[in-house]
Parts: sequence; structure tokens; C-alpha cells
Amino acid sequence: MNTQFKRGIVELCVLSELVSEDAYGYKIINNISEHLDVNENTIYPILRRLTKEEYFVTYIVESEQGAPRKYYKMTEKGFNYYIELRESWDQFIGGVYEILNRGGKKNEQVFERFRK
Repeated sequence: MNTQFKRGIVELCVLSELVSEDAYGYKIINNISEHLDVNENTIYPILRRLTKEEYFVTYIVESEQGAPRKYYKMTEKGFNYYIELRESWDQFIGGVYEILNRGGKKNEQVFERFRK
């Protein structure tokens, strides 16, 4: 994936992971990496910054399989920020699709123009 595309959306993806449930960093990374090429060097700095900005709070849960896990929980401030970013993203991507679709996605006439 183009890194410029990814850079602008990963923060929203992290927020989206915590809307419905609390999660620990490794789980967030795994969930996002199923769809985007991300790793801990991308996600943990975002988690730290969003926690510092009070969009998340953290708490520790003991694990039966090793070290305790730090969970991230979205705050009301974080939820409001998520809604704001999501609305901006929806508006942005809607406009982008309008422009891209002018090119005639899968339109044979468009492809024919470049076959000559």
C-alpha cells in the first residue's frame, strides 16, 4: 500500500479498534495488520500519543500466558475525536470516489481509448 495513503488513515484505524471494546497493543496490531501493512513501530507511537492526549486510558490485566497486558480504553473525549475523524474521512473518501469514478472504473470505452 502507498505509504502516503496509509499514513493518514492508521490513526483512524487504531481509534476504530477501540470503539467497541478495550484491547491490548498486540491485538490492535494484529487486527489492523490483517488489512494494512503495519507493525508495532507504527502502532505503539500512535497509542502512546493518543493516550497522552487523553483519548485513551490504560489499565493492566494479568495474563495466564506471560506478562500482564496493558489494555487501552477509549475515553469520551476519544470517542468524540473518533466521530470527528470518521465524519471527515467519510466526506473525504466520498469525494475521492466521485472523482475516481469519473474515470469510468471498468468502463470499456475508457480502456479502449488506451488500447489504440
